[in-house]
Amino acid sequence: MNWDDTTDAPATERLVGASADGEDQAVEAALRPKDLDEFIGQEKVREQLDLVLRAARARGATADHVLLSGAPGLGKTTLSMIIAAEMDAPIRITSGPAIQHAGDLAAILSSLQEGEVLFLDEIHRMSRPAEEMLYMAMEDFRVDVIVGKGPGATAIPLELPPFTLVGATTRAGLLPPPLRDRFGFTAHMEFYEPAELERVVHRSASLLDVEIDTEGAAEIAGRSRGTPRIANRLLRRVRDYAQVKADGLITKEIAAAALAVYEVDARGLDRLDRAVLQALLKLFGGGPVGLSTLAVAVGEERETVEEVAEPFLVREGLLARTPRGRVATPAAWEHLGLTPPRSGTPGNGQGNLFGA
Repeated sequence: MNWDDTTDAPATERLVGASADGEDQAVEAALRPKDLDEFIGQEKVREQLDLVLRAARARGATADHVLLSGAPGLGKTTLSMIIAAEMDAPIRITSGPAIQHAGDLAAILSSLQEGEVLFLDEIHRMSRPAEEMLYMAMEDFRVDVIVGKGPGATAIPLELPPFTLVGATTRAGLLPPPLRDRFGFTAHMEFYEPAELERVVHRSASLLDVEIDTEGAAEIAGRSRGTPRIANRLLRRVRDYAQVKADGLITKEIAAAALAVYEVDARGLDRLDRAVLQALLKLFGGGPVGLSTLAVAVGEERETVEEVAEPFLVREGLLARTPRGRVATPAAWEHLGLTPPRSGTPGNGQGNLFGA
């Protein structure tokens, strides 16, 4: 859908990680909706995009270039495929890291058919020379191919057929303004509400031929971090548990028991998330504590804590980043069932250095 698992797996392989591995990509291909009517969630984006595509079809023209931004797993790739399907056009898929030279991009652009959709994932990671070539291609449907080197180099203009570029990025702020301005339609993908994720789970369960009741779907949705890709991954793991440990029907109790095995708690926190919170609360009294110190305490790299664990903890209101370091919120103490120390007590990171 628009979118393993050992506790010691790398961050990119976490059960609640939003990145897709080979298994996820294979399953997502079968679960992806084929048109906007099937697509669940992102109501405003769907409504706006529907108008853009309908107008383009009515004019008999290619659709405007589209920029989709948002966290991984929210459905950017799915929407790009829907755009191609709605425009009855083929789609070419590539990514920013794969385009390291202007020649790489020129080869792709020169082979496009008229009306074709070019999906460029992680567009912010494209090389600067390729990025500058893309400006002209998007605006004038033309690229200048440089032949030769040095003073004898010649620029040969190459006309391109009209095409639609769909760019996807998880970090829209890294896109230079000249590139961002060339997109006719820009949309930001929001995290899903639990009710929307319940619909995602029910739809995926139907396609996977899995029996699930309403409470079971709600239990999975509530632990999915607002991300359809994670909801689908949790559904598959709960399905496995239900088939081995029960009669195959996913209920609330079965879902909770299965996800307890995989160490995903009621708020969607996994082993790494809880390790960060426990270190912050038990070792440093709730903070403030520096990122490097916190990383050493949990036995992880600084980048893993900062880029993998912290974003969700901050979004859930369990941790705050301050100029003095990381600080736990009252909700973090409550979630782990711990009592916060009195203000000024030694060990809470805020006591007087001289014991006064």
